[in-house]
Amino acid sequence: MAASVWKRCVTAAVKVKCLSPSLSARRWLLSAAYRDTKVWDAREKDPQNLALLAATMDRTYELNLPVSSLTVSRFVDNISSQEEVIQAEYYLYKFRHSPNCWYLRDWTTHNWIRQCLKYGVKDKALHTLKNKVQYGIFPDDLTFNLLIDSYIEDGDLKSACSVVEEVMLQEAFDLPSTQILCLYTLGSYLATRPQLTVSEERLLGASLLICGMKQDNTVGLSAQLLGNALLGKVEMLKGIHAVFKGMPLSWERGYLGQALAVMERVAAASGDVKLSKDTLDYMNDLLQELSSTSDSDSSSGEESAAEENKKEETTDEDDQAEQAKLPQYVNRFKELSSQLESEGKVDSASFQASATALAQQNLAAAEKPDLEQYESRMQAWEAENRQLIQREKEMRAKALQEKLERLAARAAA
Repeated sequence: MAASVWKRCVTAAVKVKCLSPSLSARRWLLSAAYRDTKVWDAREKDPQNLALLAATMDRTYELNLPVSSLTVSRFVDNISSQEEVIQAEYYLYKFRHSPNCWYLRDWTTHNWIRQCLKYGVKDKALHTLKNKVQYGIFPDDLTFNLLIDSYIEDGDLKSACSVVEEVMLQEAFDLPSTQILCLYTLGSYLATRPQLTVSEERLLGASLLICGMKQDNTVGLSAQLLGNALLGKVEMLKGIHAVFKGMPLSWERGYLGQALAVMERVAAASGDVKLSKDTLDYMNDLLQELSSTSDSDSSSGEESAAEENKKEETTDEDDQAEQAKLPQYVNRFKELSSQLESEGKVDSASFQASATALAQQNLAAAEKPDLEQYESRMQAWEAENRQLIQREKEMRAKALQEKLERLAARAAA
């Protein structure tokens, strides 16, 4: 169903080649400096025997004692093969379900993703990310960027889009570089005309909307239009509760109305802000699809009692009132589309092409502050790590002293 909706957008892949030869010559977007591991590899190392570390952790857990975050950090840092990545995944899971679960260090999460990329098992990174409650993996912006870019390099846009959805759920669209990468990924993935379930449309819609709100330009506004349209479709079909469940969205009904509000804002704006033609075509097709579904439901009148009860459970009176507004939305969309067309505010370039142009023009400049922030973050991580090591030495010395005192007291008795 979703594939037919996107039939007008298939020319995007052809246009991108003409628009940005530098991006079509290589799949990844981030620069070599951004992807370089020299800064990370130059940090202080703490060589460990993983077999001994694993045995120590196993024995500690058997005694129902907490394993320290420093021990888990050491294990991840000393990974040297795919098999050890799998071992580390197990101990990340065990640590997440231990009393110390809140203390997994940020650099351990960053290191875990880097190790997965280094040893060619990024599927493990994505698995722990999508199951973050079970593994405690909450990456920072730069780490997200590296993982997204790695999937783009492989041409695996679906997995790259899955990472973008995790960025959305974590509300981590703060860096301009992350915004640009995510918009590029979303545009490129949608241009492949994927077959989407309602659940997938909800995730994509929220990703487009929240990320698009960070960019006040043609790409950002087109993303907002698409995001609101997708969420509006879910709202019309499943009710507002299906939209908000597990999503960082404000509790506000009428997503199709919000999509129209984006069109009104562009129509009233001064300057060169436009909406991509294919996003307007998409919303037009979506409204026609919803109208056809509504007409077929009202004309059939043959729903069973079970189907009626199920529908009442998922939608309430307010949902039904919103569904009744569909004809108004259709008419208003036609009016705004004509207005935008007459004012020259419809961009003939596809959403994918516009997102690619944005990446080509702005991504390099957005990388510089990221790298500066990364260097300062590395220094803070190393300082904290040294403090933890010193604290560990002091605690071990104290424990040894207490043991010797107990032995001496026992011998004196």
